[in-house]
Amino acid sequence: MKEQLLKLEKKAFEELQAIRADYELENFRIRFLGKKGLLTSLMKKIGNLSPDERPRIGKLANIARNNLLKFFEETRERILSGDSDEGSFQDVTLPGREQALGHFHPITLMIKEVCRIFYGMGFRVVKGPDVELDYYNFEALNIPRDHPARDMQDTFYISQNVVLRTHTSPIQIRIMENQKPPVSIIAPGKVYRRDSDVSHTPMFHQVEGLLVDKHVTFGDLKGTLISFLHRMFGAETRIRFRPSFFPFTEPSAEIDIECVICRGKGCRTCSHTGWLEILGAGMVDPEVYGFVDYDPEVYSGFAFGMGIERIAMLRYGINDIQLFFKNDMRFLSQF
Repeated sequence: MKEQLLKLEKKAFEELQAIRADYELENFRIRFLGKKGLLTSLMKKIGNLSPDERPRIGKLANIARNNLLKFFEETRERILSGDSDEGSFQDVTLPGREQALGHFHPITLMIKEVCRIFYGMGFRVVKGPDVELDYYNFEALNIPRDHPARDMQDTFYISQNVVLRTHTSPIQIRIMENQKPPVSIIAPGKVYRRDSDVSHTPMFHQVEGLLVDKHVTFGDLKGTLISFLHRMFGAETRIRFRPSFFPFTEPSAEIDIECVICRGKGCRTCSHTGWLEILGAGMVDPEVYGFVDYDPEVYSGFAFGMGIERIAMLRYGINDIQLFFKNDMRFLSQF
């Protein structure tokens, strides 16, 4: 038994010295040190020895096993560190690994484009909190607690007076509280409403715009939005303004553009009307100025808001808003 142990130990050391790759090391471990390995099988035979020989041979077997384990770990470290010839070899003829480059999400691209256009008109980009006080989200925008317009928002309430903002309009109030006219800002960001289908999601993106100064008219509002829409969808795009209602603007309007799919002829996308609603706007209601200490006899202004997903769907010809949020690389890689 002693000779068998010494012979096995010598053979194992010789094989370990010749190992150059990690797969060879694993094969060695299974062959010599595994549950059915050569050393394990030999140690199981110790129980068949006489009581006098058993302690002496058992001690030798444990020493051999510990020596092998130590040398095994040293060999593993040598291979993993790249010190072996096999581990350090590199085939320079192999093609290089392609590094995939990331890119902006289509919604981010659209926000950047919208901000770029309005920045060129002199608007400043500002941001505000996603979690908003009821006061800024509703009350200071002329939407008291009993106002029916609150039903239109489908609000996520965190507490009685704290909400996930339903639009980016609260930023208008925060800016006007701390800045005297003139004010010209756009506020892009996430907004939240209880709604989900092919054209709505519980979280989406809006860009809100505000301009307040002396002698601002509805004509200034029309000129600003027409210029923006022509830059976004092309100078040949027809635009129309329709009377509407928003609690914080008076008068108010909804703006439609000629259907970008059928060019006004009528199709499923535009419900065969030839027109697509694109944004809402209006002159700031004088009641709003009372919350920010502006004199409505001196200052006037306009505000507008649009959904970024809506703009992106029309710009890129996408018919399902949920594609923007599914992280499908087949879809995202097109941008």
